Amino acid sequence: MTAHFLFSAANTDAALCGATRQSHAVRAGALVRTFCLVGVLAVAALGPHGVVHAQSAADPAADLGPLTQRWLDDALARNPSSALPLRMEVSVGSLDSRLRLAPCARVEPYLPVGARLWGRTRLGLRCVEGATAWNVFLPVTIKAFGPAWVLTNNVAPGAVLTANDATEAEVDWAADSSPVMANPDLWVGQTAARQLVAGQAVRQAMVRAPLLFKAGAQVKVVAQGPGYAVSSAGQALTAGSVGQTVRVRMENGRIVSGTVNDSGTVDVTL
Repeated sequence: MTAHFLFSAANTDAALCGATRQSHAVRAGALVRTFCLVGVLAVAALGPHGVVHAQSAADPAADLGPLTQRWLDDALARNPSSALPLRMEVSVGSLDSRLRLAPCARVEPYLPVGARLWGRTRLGLRCVEGATAWNVFLPVTIKAFGPAWVLTNNVAPGAVLTANDATEAEVDWAADSSPVMANPDLWVGQTAARQLVAGQAVRQAMVRAPLLFKAGAQVKVVAQGPGYAVSSAGQALTAGSVGQTVRVRMENGRIVSGTVNDSGTVDVTL
């Protein structure tokens, strides 16, 4: 069972989870967000008592699929449209045909702990008004199609990505847990974290900042404290890229940790 929706990319902060990354869409000049729906969205779709009435108390298992589909449809349809929507597609699986459930007048859908309405997940359903209490889980797949950059050729590990390595296309943002990098400024000039294959959408976990120095290299270290800054040299114990925390052995043998800045200097806060 599959349903299709347009899910807004705007005014949905209450329905986003974690640290949502914003990026400028190249051609539209609007904002594109990396989405992940959370339980807040699901709870908002419930009725005043947080329950859904089963269609048939005599055979509740037969109604759980359609009931769940309607509940999810309502949850996603509550979001307003925008100039850059994600096209949502919801598919609800089925219970084991051998499962027999006791009659239930009211069924309450809920998100299990740690689950979210994004990608392959599951939705819990429990009987809240019946002679025998029961609790089951239905498999659910939520796809979110939106603009992204798709690789046009293979990229070797450590190679620097350029704008010519990818082209714009619509992809399922929820196909992978790693956020889509819809803004090319976020990945052009970055290096491939592993072997990348043509046809893949560019995502955060696929790239990393280029190395500014290797382990064993001599690096400049700036130690900063209240009202002063001291520069010295040391030997990097690990390779370093912008924003990365590295360890450096100083000339006196002391080992310090600091953050690599844009120039390759290691900043140490005392």
